[in-house]
Amino acid sequence: MAKNKDTSLDVRYANSSIEVQTELPVKDDAHVNPIGASEEKSSVKLDIDYSVVETDTEKKYARGIVHVKNRFRMPEKQLFQFAEYRAQDAERTGYSNYSYWKSVWQNFLKKKVAVVMALVFFALLIFTFIAPMISIYDANTVRIDHPNRETRFLSPNSHFWFGTDSLGCDYWCQVWSATRTSIILSVSVSLGQIAVGVIIGLLWGYVRKLDRFFTELYNFIDNIPTIIYMTLIALMIGKSTLIMAVAMIAFYWLGTARNIRNLVFMYRDREYNLASRCLGTGLWRILTKNIFPYLISVIVLRLALSIPGIIAYETTLSYLGLLDITTPSLGILLRDARSNFLEYPYLLIFPAAIVSLITVTFYLVGNAFSDACDPRNHV
Repeated sequence: MAKNKDTSLDVRYANSSIEVQTELPVKDDAHVNPIGASEEKSSVKLDIDYSVVETDTEKKYARGIVHVKNRFRMPEKQLFQFAEYRAQDAERTGYSNYSYWKSVWQNFLKKKVAVVMALVFFALLIFTFIAPMISIYDANTVRIDHPNRETRFLSPNSHFWFGTDSLGCDYWCQVWSATRTSIILSVSVSLGQIAVGVIIGLLWGYVRKLDRFFTELYNFIDNIPTIIYMTLIALMIGKSTLIMAVAMIAFYWLGTARNIRNLVFMYRDREYNLASRCLGTGLWRILTKNIFPYLISVIVLRLALSIPGIIAYETTLSYLGLLDITTPSLGILLRDARSNFLEYPYLLIFPAAIVSLITVTFYLVGNAFSDACDPRNHV
C-alpha cells in the first residue's frame, strides 16, 4: 500500500459489492488510485482474498485446538454460536457450599503451633485424671510406711516422682489433683462470666433505656477493688470453692460486658438492623442473629485469655487465705511453697511450670481461634 508524503488518506472501497471486515485478508496487489478533485487525497482499494476463507460453514473444530492460522479463516457462523442454557449448570454456578464453622476449623488447622498447643492442653487435662490411678500413694495421706526414715521434703526419686511435701505426702498426686481442680475452676468461672458479660453487654449496648442503669452499676462495682468484695464474701458466707467461684463470676463480668457494649454500638444502627426493627423483628432475635455473630471472635479471645487470668486470681485468693485449703489447687500449692522453695525448689517448680504451660497454651490457642472466627479471614 503506497502513501503520498504528507497527505491524508481517504479510505474508500471500490469495485466490490461485499462489505469489508477488518479481520479479512487483503491481496498483496492492492493499489492506490487518486480520486476526487484533489490529487492530494488518495483512496485505498481493498479486495478480499477469498482463497483463504473457510467456506464450509458446517465444519467443526475440536475444543482446545487452535484454529489454523487466524480466526479470519472461519466464517461468522462458526465464530459466533449461542450458548445452550442448562438449568442444572446455572444452579450449580450460583450455589455456594460455604459453612461458617467449617471455615473456622479450616483456618484454625492452618496454624500448626496453635493446634499443637491445643493438643498439649487436652493431653494435660486427660492426664490429670489418669495420674492418680498410676500413682503408688494417695494425695492426702501422710506416709508412715517407713518408720525408720524421714518422709518429709524428699527430693524427686524413683519412689516419689515429684518428691514429698512438708507433711510427707506424695507431691506427684497433689500436683495433678491441684491441676485438675484449677482447670475445672478456671474454665467454669470463665464460661460463667463470659455468659453473664455477653448478655449484659448486648442489652447494655442495644437497649438505650438501660444504658444509664448499667453504666452506674458498672461504675459502682468497678470503683471498689474486687479483693474487698471477695474478702467480705469469704468471711461472711464461706471459703468453699463453689462459693468463691460464684463470687468471681458475679464480679468478673465487668470487662467483658464493657467490651461487648462498645462493639454493639458499632452495629446496632446499621441498615439491616434498622430494616429488622421496621419489619417487627423481636429484640432477642436481632441480638442473637444480627449482632452476636460479629462478636464471636472477640468472645473467644476473651474466654481464652480469662482462663489463665482466673488461675492467677485463684492463686492470689489462696495466697491471702480466702480459699478453702482442703481442696488442693495450683494456687494453694504455690502459696505453700513460698516459705520453702529456696531449700526445696521442686515444690515451686512443678506447679509453676504447669501454670505457665496453661497460660501460654491458652494465649496461643485463643489468638489463633479468634482469628479463625473472624469472617474477614475466610476465603
